[in-house]
Amino acid sequence: MKLTLYYKLIIFHVVLAVMVFAFKPLALMYFLFTTVFFSYKIVKASKKYKSFYVLVACAYVVGVEVFLRMNGGTVFYEASKYLVILFSLIGIFSNGFSNQALIYMLYILLLIPGIFVAVTEMGFETNIRKAIAFNLSGPVCLGIAAVFCYRRTVTINQMKIILWAFLLPLVSITTYLFLYTPDLKEVITGTGSNFATSGGFGPNQVATVLGIGIFVLAVRFFISKEGLWHRAFDLALLGLLAFRALATFSRGGVITAVIMILAFLGMYYLKGNLKTKFKIKFLGLIFMGAIILIWLVSSIQTSGFLDKRYANQDAAGREKDDVTTGRVDLFAQEFSEFLDHPFFGVGVGKIKEIRFNETGVLAASHNEMSRIISEHGLMGILAFSILLFAPLLYRIRNRNNLFFFSFYFFWLLTINHSAMRIAAPGFLYALCLLNISYKTPEKPKKIEIEAA
Repeated sequence: MKLTLYYKLIIFHVVLAVMVFAFKPLALMYFLFTTVFFSYKIVKASKKYKSFYVLVACAYVVGVEVFLRMNGGTVFYEASKYLVILFSLIGIFSNGFSNQALIYMLYILLLIPGIFVAVTEMGFETNIRKAIAFNLSGPVCLGIAAVFCYRRTVTINQMKIILWAFLLPLVSITTYLFLYTPDLKEVITGTGSNFATSGGFGPNQVATVLGIGIFVLAVRFFISKEGLWHRAFDLALLGLLAFRALATFSRGGVITAVIMILAFLGMYYLKGNLKTKFKIKFLGLIFMGAIILIWLVSSIQTSGFLDKRYANQDAAGREKDDVTTGRVDLFAQEFSEFLDHPFFGVGVGKIKEIRFNETGVLAASHNEMSRIISEHGLMGILAFSILLFAPLLYRIRNRNNLFFFSFYFFWLLTINHSAMRIAAPGFLYALCLLNISYKTPEKPKKIEIEAA
């Protein structure tokens, strides 16, 4: 992708956000357009490039998911996950898959008994659709994407474009957030997660996807071979995304982004030569200076509430008793249900209903580990063990993915505070199973023809 096209696409996504803000129905039209566009590109692509187009399409769908959701721009709520599944299946049937990837089919099969338990307990007519759509679409999305990505090879330049596909719709989200709440001081009056600064949508989900954008821009800043101006542009754009991510007051997505960047820099530094290591150190100083500036500006714009939020204090400056905002209690209850139903769990989607019946509180823990254990029992433990250990075993044999730990940590951390409500953790998990080639294509040799 040429730089001129990159900047044109940035501008396009800024304009898109302005237009959707002015006319919300445009979001649904854009969803339909992107679905048709990427479907066409994948189907028409040659066998050699089909896998690459699938990955680009999935990355874009993941990046645009929250923007469309906050504007009612999907045919149904889980549409983005189903698109990732569809595109991945097209790639699988067109270009095949590794036999070793069947471990992820086993992972999906292990979740099926929980459906039957739910049907038995709740009744087929009213609950099976909801159980599948809202509780299994994320895990199935992860499983199918993992089958597609396992041991599939992309070049480092293709990987850069895949990362850009994540970033572009996140520019739209950021623009939309500035239009929605241009003055943060008017809406920030405490230290809780703030819907007003998140476009009226879930702060957790908004911060999570903006964290991906922050990571992508950090990667561009460190590995770009372009000049200073281009790095400065990316750093400024990173500042805007980070500012709005911090303004959501949802800490999970921001902290995860920081860990992703540190994991990438650690891998990049270890693999680099002396020149690369010096460049990382030099750029690292500039990057740290920018981060400090972003934090100071954000702190001022939020009247100091941001500092209290990350210090686990309330608006009055008193330290909160529970840094997890009640998630530990929810986790404990779900683990208790697993002990009571150890073999097949309580059934898909049941844990939230059980909690409401017992406590009168309608709340989700947003923790995929405790949910899968409580709702699927020992089958869930086996399923989660596959997710946890399969990439690490693959990593022992294949160390060519520079982004492995960044993607792996994103999945692991995100499912602990946001479960799999969006497609991002499932697809980024799949990306850590890719093999990345760093070889540059050889230029064709010139053939000299002697004059007769």
